[in-house]
This record gives sequence, C-alpha cells and structure tokens, in this order.
Amino acid sequence: MKDKLITRFSKYLSFPTISNDTSDTYPSTVEQLVFGDFLVEELKHLGLIEVEKDQFGYITATLPANIVETCRAESRPVIGFIAHYDTAPDMPGITAPVIVENYTGSDIVLDKDSNTILSVADFPELKNYIGQTLLTTDGKTLLGADDKAGIAEIICALEYLIQHPEIKHGKLKVAFTPDEEIGKGVLHFDTSKFGCDFAYTIDGSMLGELEYENFNAAGATITIQGRNVHPGYAKNKMVNSQLIAMEFNALLPEFQRPQYTEHYEGFFLLTKLEGNVESSKLNYIIRDHDKLLFEQKKELMHKITGFLNEKYGNERVKCEIKDQYNNMREMVEPVFYIVERAKQAMIDAGVTPIVKPIRGGTDGANLSYKGLPCPNIFTGGHNFHGKYEFIPVESMEKAVQVIVNIASAI
Repeated sequence: MKDKLITRFSKYLSFPTISNDTSDTYPSTVEQLVFGDFLVEELKHLGLIEVEKDQFGYITATLPANIVETCRAESRPVIGFIAHYDTAPDMPGITAPVIVENYTGSDIVLDKDSNTILSVADFPELKNYIGQTLLTTDGKTLLGADDKAGIAEIICALEYLIQHPEIKHGKLKVAFTPDEEIGKGVLHFDTSKFGCDFAYTIDGSMLGELEYENFNAAGATITIQGRNVHPGYAKNKMVNSQLIAMEFNALLPEFQRPQYTEHYEGFFLLTKLEGNVESSKLNYIIRDHDKLLFEQKKELMHKITGFLNEKYGNERVKCEIKDQYNNMREMVEPVFYIVERAKQAMIDAGVTPIVKPIRGGTDGANLSYKGLPCPNIFTGGHNFHGKYEFIPVESMEKAVQVIVNIASAI
C-alpha cells in the first residue's frame, strides 16, 4: 500500500490543477479538466461503474455492493467518499514530491538556494513522525496534498476493496470536485443524482482529525467615497477615504483577529485594502462557529458603517455583506451515527480520533445543506497551501484503512 500511495500521489502531482478565483468559467481552469479526464480513465480501469464527468467537471463513480443476500444489501446505506482535485492558488504546485525516508527528527533542508528549511523549531509536530517516510515540497512550491492525497487515499481504498472481495460492503459512491479552494467546489453539485445516504470528505489535515463543525462564513466589502482637493487648498474640503478606511478597521475589536483566536473563537480578517484619497475599498472575511455571534459580527460592521456616515455625512461608507456557507453541525447532529461510524473506523485502524471544529470551511458544509450530511476526515497532511507542506505516507495508509473500515462496517 505504501508504494502504491507514493506512486499514485506522485502521478497526480504531475498535473497542474490550480484553481483561479478571477475566472468566469466553471471549472475555473482547463488544467483541472485535463486531470479530471485522467481520473475518469483510472476509475474505469479499476472496474468502477457509472463513471462520469459532467459539464461542470464533477467526476462520479460507483462501486457496487458485493453482498450476496439482497435483503442485507438493501439494508446497508449508500456511502460516498469525496475529495477535490484543484489545488490552492496561493503558489504553484510541485511536479514530484521530495521523498524523505526514515525521517530522523532533524531539520529538513527543502531548498538550499533560498535557505528554506522545514525546521523542528517551527513545526514541532515533525517529531511525531520519526522513522516514517515524509513527502515534502522542494521549497519553492506547495505539495498539493490538499487534496490530491485525499483522492489517492480514496482510490487506493476502493482498489483494496475490489481486490479483497471477502470484505463485504454496500454500494459505495465516489465524487471528485473542482474549485474547492476558491469556495465553489459544490456550487452545481447534484446530491440527489449522486444518490448517497451520507458521505465523507477526505480533506482534513493531521492523522486522526474528524470534523463535523465548521465556521459560519461571510464576505464583506466596504467601499468609501472621499473627496480629493489640492492639498494646498484642502482645509475644510478634503475628505481622505484612506483615513476613514483605517478608522473603520480600528473600530473592529483587535482581539477578534485571526492571530489572536483559536478553537471556537471567531474573527474578522482584512484580506485586501486598496485606495487613494478619493476612494478606498476594504475586503473582509467574517467567521464564527456560533450562529448568534456570527450574526452579531455582521451587525457590528453595519453599525460601524452607520457611525462613520453620521460622522462624515453624505453616505460615504457602504457595507455589503454576503453569506458564503454555514456550520454543518446543524445538519449532521440529527444523524450523528455517521460521526460515530467514522470514530469507530479510526479506532479499529489504531488511530486516535481527534474530534474538533474546522477553523475554516469544507465542501462538506455546503453538501450538508444540500441534503447530504458530510463530515470531514484526515488525509494526514500538514501546512497546506505553502512551501512547508508535508505528509507522512504512514498517515496516508491509515486514511486508506479508515475508508475501508467505514465502507465495510455493518
């Protein structure tokens, strides 16, 4: 399994699949579709049926139940396993992983020229993987374990089930989606057509992660209209929109910035600021697990807008807030047995479940609100979206075991 995972994952990395949040197409890049075609052929080669890539780039396939008794087959739920095949636009992806065998616990030099080092001081979790095989970047790229590791793990698990028919399971479905990294992963996904009772995204991080809660999320755009006048004649005339923008940001609570929050604490994040004297624009993301606190955060932005308009007049400040996704806990808790099923699958694989909220989003959140409850399970990777990304192959093996255990549980 170890060699199969390395080979399969390495092949996936040879495909550039960065999504593009400025694109008007879906998927956002043609390169994703090229990789999608490869995955379609791989699924067919494995022997899955109903393999399809639709107009939106969604790849779906079925592994039929192998239970002889019809009544037992009908009693088992149809389970889905889902991963996304785009990679983050933060930086280019690697074309082949750097393989560090029998890791010693010391710093790993990723790139000598730039002195890029995967250091134990900065990433103490490395000590957990002494003696294991790590796949890393070359120090210039991200790795792409988010989420090509998830795809490799799902396909290896399906292959294992096909090769071991003595392991009985009901009907299994698989889906691979584009554009997750830009928040559009399941925008057009038809859960009714997919036909599952429940599913799992294989898109988490470190070994043992199991998540069924995520942020409520919104995006805010603040536009500010100033008045530019020659500075030599500006007294009582000039209105500098940049200063109002700075004032707006200062009125948000400093302790609710990402760098000061953890666990269930929400935040405001200023993602972009641009402008001049005449006009300025601020972009924020708003996050909170608690629905009431989430609504209060949005209301605070509107109150600040009102305050500044009273202060400066003429409706100079405008605030537009759009909801992005909701906490899937509300949709998963009524069917909590699917979380318990995953926990037991981890325990049976010798993995300690780490049940915690996602400090982010997942395709599973939107799928849950589309009627497909969908917790999130680890891939084993660390430091996604950057050049310090790495993944232990042994964690990937455990992910395969967990998927097999979930599929075969009665």
